Amino acid sequence: MDPHPHEPHTEALASRLNWLRAGVLGANDGIVSTAGLVVGVAAASTDTSAILTAGIAGLGAGAISMAVGEYVSVSTQRDSERALLAKEARELKEEPDTELAELAGIYTAKGLTAETARKVAEELTAHDAFAAHAEAELGLDPDELTNPWHAAFSSAVSFTLGALLPLCAILLPPVQWRIPVTFVAVLLALAATGSISARLGGSAPSRAVLRVVVGGAVAMAVTYGIGQLADVSGI
Repeated sequence: MDPHPHEPHTEALASRLNWLRAGVLGANDGIVSTAGLVVGVAAASTDTSAILTAGIAGLGAGAISMAVGEYVSVSTQRDSERALLAKEARELKEEPDTELAELAGIYTAKGLTAETARKVAEELTAHDAFAAHAEAELGLDPDELTNPWHAAFSSAVSFTLGALLPLCAILLPPVQWRIPVTFVAVLLALAATGSISARLGGSAPSRAVLRVVVGGAVAMAVTYGIGQLADVSGI
């Protein structure tokens, strides 16, 4: 009986953490890009419809861009993984003895004796040669390849959720409080996403939080300045 029935497999846990980290980063992108856009427009105009239009347009364009970029990236990765798996399957069919020796060599390099490594390789090959070689040589699970549609959807959703925060922050308060409230809300949200991202990656939260907060503040300051210049020049 499994003594740890609820303990997640290391690779599965790492995969989930990577997805979660990607989601946090997508939300962070949505916060920063949309905040910069709406703050710039709000600095040039108090017209609520103009700010709303710019914010929604930025949200939609950003979410689509993130989704397409992630789909293309993951599709390319998936194609490469499939090519490697096809090559491995061909080699197993054409040179089974060579592949068995190669698998045994992998386990020998990990610390097993030559005799034990050979036995392990033989037993794994007898059970599922293709899966054994894919995992040991390529670090891949043939049944768990990354789905580009899932990646695209996840990126679009995380970006959208992040973008909604500055959009609401700029529209809900009275006109004179729009920009200050947005600055505070965005910087607090960035501090949270920076902290979460750092903890998922096992790094110091303080440094990650400082980076994203300073970056977000600079982005909003720049777009605010551009908006002010546009307002003054009457563009």
